[in-house]
Amino acid sequence: MLSNLSDKPNISKDDDEIFLINILKDFYRKITETNEFDNFEEMASQWIEHELEINDKNPEKILESMKNHKQSNFWFTSFIGLFYQLGIGCNIDRENATKLYLLTINNDIENNSFSNEDLNKGIDSFNSLKNINIIIGKCLLSLFYNNIIIDLEDSGSEKDSGSEKGVDKNNDQKEFTNLLKLAKNGDSEAQYNLAICYMDGIGTQKDENKAYKWLLISEQSKYPINLRVDNYQKGKFERYLKLAIENDSIAQNYLGHYYQNGKGMNKDEKKAFEWYLKSAENGNTLAQNNLGYCYENGIGIDKNKSQAFEWYLISAENGNGLAQNNLGVCYQNGKGTDKDDVKTFECYLKSAIAKCPEGQCNLGYCYSKGIGTEKNKTKAFEWYTKSANAGCAKGQYNLGYYCANGIGTTKNELKAFEWYLKSAKSDDANAQNSLGDCLQNGIGTNKDVKKAFEWYLKSAKNGNAIAQNNLGNCYQNGIGTDKDEKKAYEWYLKSAIAGCAKGQCSLGYCYSNAVGTGKNEMKAFGWYLKSAKNGSKMAQNNLGDCYKNGIGTKIDEVNAFKWYLKSAVAGCGLGQYNLGYCYSNGIGTEKNEVKAFKWYLKSAMNGNLMAQNSLGDCYANGIGTEKDEAKALEWYSKSVENKSTITKNKLDYQNTKGLDASCCSVC
Repeated sequence: MLSNLSDKPNISKDDDEIFLINILKDFYRKITETNEFDNFEEMASQWIEHELEINDKNPEKILESMKNHKQSNFWFTSFIGLFYQLGIGCNIDRENATKLYLLTINNDIENNSFSNEDLNKGIDSFNSLKNINIIIGKCLLSLFYNNIIIDLEDSGSEKDSGSEKGVDKNNDQKEFTNLLKLAKNGDSEAQYNLAICYMDGIGTQKDENKAYKWLLISEQSKYPINLRVDNYQKGKFERYLKLAIENDSIAQNYLGHYYQNGKGMNKDEKKAFEWYLKSAENGNTLAQNNLGYCYENGIGIDKNKSQAFEWYLISAENGNGLAQNNLGVCYQNGKGTDKDDVKTFECYLKSAIAKCPEGQCNLGYCYSKGIGTEKNKTKAFEWYTKSANAGCAKGQYNLGYYCANGIGTTKNELKAFEWYLKSAKSDDANAQNSLGDCLQNGIGTNKDVKKAFEWYLKSAKNGNAIAQNNLGNCYQNGIGTDKDEKKAYEWYLKSAIAGCAKGQCSLGYCYSNAVGTGKNEMKAFGWYLKSAKNGSKMAQNNLGDCYKNGIGTKIDEVNAFKWYLKSAVAGCGLGQYNLGYCYSNGIGTEKNEVKAFKWYLKSAMNGNLMAQNSLGDCYANGIGTEKDEAKALEWYSKSVENKSTITKNKLDYQNTKGLDASCCSVC
């Protein structure tokens, strides 16, 4: 109970206390910067559990440490309440949580002039931590009652269908009574939510006069603006406008946000820019970053990369983690400034240390690719993990990729699938495509081609060119959907135009074989050429076929050999076979049976049926290698297992006549 929180022996400033002070400060920053009102509890729970996990802290022990601390009533009541609300280290006890929030707010007697400047001067001082506790408590209480009002509004709109979740008018009235008491005691958020009750008739009769009265009273307190916790867009906009005119930089920034996104009023990007500018000039770091974003993307103003860079720089120098990340992007890509890999790395490092999930992801990328630092896949994995746990969709995708391929960590396809799924649900197109691949091939999960098709479709619609090719493949071959060659062609076309080498190769195949479109060998050749130049090893092989056989172009055996060689070196089994065939028959190069044998062997090892058959011929007849009938039979058998009709005929012949020189190479 509440009385147990005081008169406890002091805990020395040990590791747990240092952790508690740091997590309290970090959560203060988190809650005063979040816009995740609708899923706040989930966000808070995941964030706290992540912090406990990475610091190897036991939630029950940490909760007890907070309760037993000498300054518990002044520093930790809000955080203890949150633990009760979320059931971290204890059973969920929402009633006790609200009592603790109220206890916190009742401590707001001294230091009413507390400011961020005071906070920066002595962050670990008694009064600083006390005021952080008070601010967190007010935020949490506001969010708590805010969610109650939302629930009441939702339940009030339901029809009585006999379901278990019917409307309980007694609960409405009870919550209204509680809000009324809090409002009369000066709680500004309760005052505002009480106004909503009067406005919409929740738990009481509609009364616009009383609604206006309580709204006006709540507006007289700047607390909701400074803490940014109210979730009613229209009411927030009205209050932000009032305070913005009074030169409140926080309100000005949020007013810009509302104009930019059309919350509580009509969307107006020009006004959004104007309010961001006012706020930025008043020193608001969030607005400075937002202003940079406007200049970068032409929101309410003409695009100006140099101005974007300047505002990102100002915000970053003022400690904004997201701006530090954005500044890193500028240095990495030469946006508004000269390209500078070292500065890129430094900016991402600062952003990552500031716990910006995007900065953590980009720092991982620097370690992965050696941008401004030495390559270090282990560190890349570590930063991707931090980013992923903090909810960054791109970080989750990258972590999944590392787990899938055993980069910087042990290969773990199950974890790869889990991270791809998290990222895909956050609408990351790369992850959606990879998730489709996992489901199609049973990587880290059971095969489910129908679900694979669905995720490919999501990713393709989100513009992922690789997924567009994969979706075309599904339609072409009836994987997870009905076969539809026209749709296959259409998706291959989208993928090809977007620059995907595989999509370009697939489109070339459609033109070559009249799949979903008319046959057009010249177009086939053109798309194979684009794809081959973009690195598709299959397209390089197909381009070799075009030159060898005069498909869409003149016969040119030298060019055929050249492209077969590129394909073979890139690891394409079919390209390796065709290169072996060129060496075997002197096509576009001098005849060389030893090299022919070498490439047939590589291709056969990659599972190519024709190469397995030709390799059997080489061993049977001593072509490019010593004669070895046992190995010949071994490769003929493999080819038969893989359904090669040519090899089956040869084995039938061998069973009656034996192997001899009359068995010529059939390619």
